[in-house]
Amino acid sequence: MALSKHLNADQLIQSAKDNPSKVHVHSSTNHNINNAYGARYGTDPIPKYKLPSKGVNADAAYQLIHDELSLDGTPALNLASFVHTWMPKQADQLMMENISKNLIDQDEYPMTQVIHTRCISILADLWHAPSTHQAIGTATTGSSEAIQLGGLAMKRIWQEKRKAAGKSVHEPGPNIVMGANAQVALEKFARYFDVEARLVPVSEESHYRLDPKKAMEYVDENTIGVYVILGSTYTGHYEPVKEMAALLDEYEARTGHSVPIHVDGASGGFIAPFATPKLEWDFTIPRVVSINASGHKFGLSYVGVGWVVWRSKTLLPKDLIFELHYLGSVEYSFSLNFSRPAHPIIAQYFNFVHLGFEGYRNVALQDLKNARLLSRALEKSGLFVVLSDIHRPVDVDGVTSAVHATIGFNEEKVENYVPGLPVVSFRFSDDFKQKHPDVQQKWVQVLLRAKGWIVPNYELAPDLQSVEILRVVVRENLTAVMVDRLVADIIEVVEGLAKDDSPIHALNALKGRKTVEGHHGRLEEGSGSKPSGTFARQC
Repeated sequence: MALSKHLNADQLIQSAKDNPSKVHVHSSTNHNINNAYGARYGTDPIPKYKLPSKGVNADAAYQLIHDELSLDGTPALNLASFVHTWMPKQADQLMMENISKNLIDQDEYPMTQVIHTRCISILADLWHAPSTHQAIGTATTGSSEAIQLGGLAMKRIWQEKRKAAGKSVHEPGPNIVMGANAQVALEKFARYFDVEARLVPVSEESHYRLDPKKAMEYVDENTIGVYVILGSTYTGHYEPVKEMAALLDEYEARTGHSVPIHVDGASGGFIAPFATPKLEWDFTIPRVVSINASGHKFGLSYVGVGWVVWRSKTLLPKDLIFELHYLGSVEYSFSLNFSRPAHPIIAQYFNFVHLGFEGYRNVALQDLKNARLLSRALEKSGLFVVLSDIHRPVDVDGVTSAVHATIGFNEEKVENYVPGLPVVSFRFSDDFKQKHPDVQQKWVQVLLRAKGWIVPNYELAPDLQSVEILRVVVRENLTAVMVDRLVADIIEVVEGLAKDDSPIHALNALKGRKTVEGHHGRLEEGSGSKPSGTFARQC
């Protein structure tokens, strides 16, 4: 039976309280936090939206906030996020020991600055800068800040060239080219710093990423650069940096206009060098002037650290670098933020020392292996089409995946697969949608959340926004055992929806959790004595 009117939870709680008529408020708790530990700690209710006149002791404050935060999702089951959620306890200890240090204060914390410089050199070497001594870079608060800095440097160099040629920098003004699949941080740069964003439509034929040939239709003498994404947020595809650079080389030879490339390696910058070291995408390509990456993604650090590196000091305009004299020594800053915590940089350096190249490679290969496992299982179910390609054999010299099946194929060798992020993007198969037209894909997201999994369902980039996809980011903590449970839960949810095209039926199915190991040691139904009617069921 449908409810005859909207029920207000706040009013229900207020009317259910002792002596409800004493106080008339707009909130069930009068905008106060009435905590269960008030009697134990002797604390009065705490206002929610203004500073309390009197504080509480640390134990009570901790317990109160701790319990409220327990309503958050579990980070390990947040398969929507690229952000890393686990580090060894030794790294946690290092971070806590250095949590009060400010990276900008180089005079007071000189060793911290040395570690920062080491990280820049390590990344410059990893990304094949011509000279790690001449490369320059900085830590940032994630890739969003790093992308702004890379774009600003390209804009300033373009402006200097225009002025030197006696041309206007305002009419028609600068533009930057990127795929329509660009993450919002790339568009933010254009909007915040008055640069026209030229979004190149993506398609199924372009593998849902930038099409270099189509991108050239958007390039002109006012293009400050091209953002090329090494790991699309939507599907995990790498965009073809080498092909884009070759077309820009031809364009420069024909027109005299040099257009640089900034590689957005927010996710791929810590995957490609280790999983597919022969892939050409970094400073080995002369047209790549800068690269950014998120250390808190596949760099395996906690959230809060990103990096941007330029291939040489000449590509970071001098007027973007500020000389500081008021912290005790002469220091230089070229980041958007001033003060920033030092402990994320220390955590990143811990990973470099602890894991080394081999350790990072092992983690990347394991992530990709589990992503292939999930991709194949979803496709074999017949319920889904997988849009990401990291489980598909790469075509080499005209040898297609069909031929691979005939002549033999080493399934353990990552080089045999299309390179990309350990990301699995999938949607309902056409056959399933035809048989069950009323089942909405977004219900899968909702029902998986009821089981603890956070799997986003969202639209593809512009021009493909009619296509909805589900996406799983396979991070280090998503093991093969968890993939087993995830697949079982996805299948259970979708089969429940399909039985009578009703989400109510799927909710009823949530009473049990199936897995391929579920039958081991399990008693069959009817193995125990019948219940006697009491709460406890004898067996």
